[in-house]
Formats: sequence, C-alpha cells, structure tokens
Amino acid sequence: MRKIITTIAIAALIGAGAWFVFTPKPDAPAVTFQTLEGETISMDSLKGKAVLVKFWATSCVTCVQQMPDTESYYETYHPQGLEVIAVAMEYDPIEFVRQFTVSRELPFTVATDTDGSVAKGFGDVKLTPIAFIIDREGKILKRYLGNYDKQDMKKTIESALAS
Repeated sequence: MRKIITTIAIAALIGAGAWFVFTPKPDAPAVTFQTLEGETISMDSLKGKAVLVKFWATSCVTCVQQMPDTESYYETYHPQGLEVIAVAMEYDPIEFVRQFTVSRELPFTVATDTDGSVAKGFGDVKLTPIAFIIDREGKILKRYLGNYDKQDMKKTIESALAS
C-alpha cells in the first residue's frame, strides 16, 4: 500500500512540474505608460528588453520600504537590458508621486495611472505593492504581491534577461 501511495505522489509531482514548465506564459498587456515627464511608453516598444513593472503608492508603507530594492535591481540589471517602470496608482496624487520621486532621486521611469487603465490591463490591480517581471519576448514570467523573496526576484529578473 505504501508503495502505491508513493508512486501516486511521485506521479502527481511530475504532473505538477510539467504543468508549470509547459503552461504558456501570458503576454504582457498592450498598455501605454504616461511618465511623470509627460512621455508615453507603450508596452510594445519595450519588447527586446526585460521589464519590471511595479505598482505602488506613496501611502503604501511596504511600497516605500521596497523602493531601495527596486533601485538596486535597476542599477544592477539595467546595463544588461532591464527597464523598470514604477506605476503610481490612480488614487495617488501626482504631486505626492513627483515629490517622492525627486526627493529620493529614483533612477528609473515613474509613471502615473490617472485613469486606472494600466492597472486594469494588468488584471485590475487594486493592491500594492505588486510587481510583474516580463521577459524580452513580452511574456509575464512572474507576479509578486506584497513582500517577496529577494533572491527569487533576482533569479526571475535574470531569467527574463536570459530569454
């Protein structure tokens, strides 16, 4: 009996692993980002680059705590082709976002989502922080909600860069 249960458990693990490996990754949505500087960046124009899209708010304690990590990812991986777009939520006043960005000298692109269309495009994001890692082909590799394992984030970014 124990042998049968072990065999079933192993088969289930193999099946689950195959599902993760062979399940197609979803495409990043065809959204357009509006930067604080007034530029527009389409998701399509980012193909060929790995992208970290991070939804955040100035009122979100965890978001603020994660900004140094986001800066570190940008500084480490940007020379290899990583773009970071930090998307301020629709409810976040633009002046608060601008002041935060300037006071912390954020080196990556900060965008505003004044009509909520970018959040809707990424599955109707409501909670922050939430981050999406997108590979060079425009496929979403992983979504991170709230606190995350930093080593796992780095591995996912490196995987996106390698694609």
